[in-house]
Amino acid sequence: MRKIARFFGIILVVVVFLTILAGCGGTSRAQLKVYNWGDYIDESVIDEFEEKYNIDVIYDTFATNEEMYVKIKGGGSDYDVAFPSDYMIERMIREDMLEKINFDNIPNYKYIDDRFKNLDYDPNNEYSVPYMWGTVGIIYNKKMVDEPVDSWQILWNEKYAKQIFMLDSSRDSIGITLKMLGYSLNTRNLDELEQAKEKLIEQKSLVLSYMGDDIKDAMIGEQAALAVVWSGDAVYMKRENPDLEYVIPKEGSNLWFDAMVILKGSKNKKEAELFINFMCEPEIAFRNTDYIGYSTPHIEAKKMLDPEILNDTTAYPTDEELANCEVFEALSDIIQEYDRVWTEVKAATK
Repeated sequence: MRKIARFFGIILVVVVFLTILAGCGGTSRAQLKVYNWGDYIDESVIDEFEEKYNIDVIYDTFATNEEMYVKIKGGGSDYDVAFPSDYMIERMIREDMLEKINFDNIPNYKYIDDRFKNLDYDPNNEYSVPYMWGTVGIIYNKKMVDEPVDSWQILWNEKYAKQIFMLDSSRDSIGITLKMLGYSLNTRNLDELEQAKEKLIEQKSLVLSYMGDDIKDAMIGEQAALAVVWSGDAVYMKRENPDLEYVIPKEGSNLWFDAMVILKGSKNKKEAELFINFMCEPEIAFRNTDYIGYSTPHIEAKKMLDPEILNDTTAYPTDEELANCEVFEALSDIIQEYDRVWTEVKAATK
């Protein structure tokens, strides 16, 4: 009996030892931490990347550029790849928050349309690879709105009290108000900012809610008549509810670009560049733009899209529609004034 007990004791030790080996080094895989907008990727793409390259992806999401910036700037996060917008990329470059990308490791960069290279936020194409682009506009329900929708002013029409959704985003909501007033959405004029603040406070009693990604389901479900949205979300909403239509108001709006960047101090830069290159593979780029509805800067992916999408000016607006649009600038020297205005708007009583 003692020999049998001893035999089983040895077996137990071996099993435990092998289990420890498996848990520690036996199946160790590289990791990559990715920080992206909510609902902004075909998640099957992540699974495919993990399987193809034997890399575990830890994937988190954010709702606004400002939320992403605060989390990364504050430390305590160790993300490798993020998807900021143009003005935030410009700010992060200035503040030395990004790594330069080795484009020798991104051969699929050749598929990015030259129109989306050498833009002001990354003029030398050193820090970012374009992912999606689009506009900000108004989506409205044609059954609930019986007049032309061609100006931001309709969002101040008392006829639609409690039938309006606004974006819970300081730059977007302040920006469209500035455009309505005839000003630049990158103004540094404090008087113009104060006017925008007063208009937003005036409008507040008409607003049903300030929203983020949840605005999509709310408009599809006809919970409001009008909403300020990003164009890619509008593509999805129109697909789900044919009574919805999208316009870029005549005063102009924001033309924006989102791109993939590698964060300063990334411990997985090689894997990060591998991921970015994978995201630029034609089939992968097509699956992402087809899934989320946003406009792609990828030449080959665009060729794969349904002609109906390509002919829809929601996703691919005309030059005339873009004529009065602007790209956000970083405004680091005055951004605290924008933050103050938005704080006062949100704190104001209806």
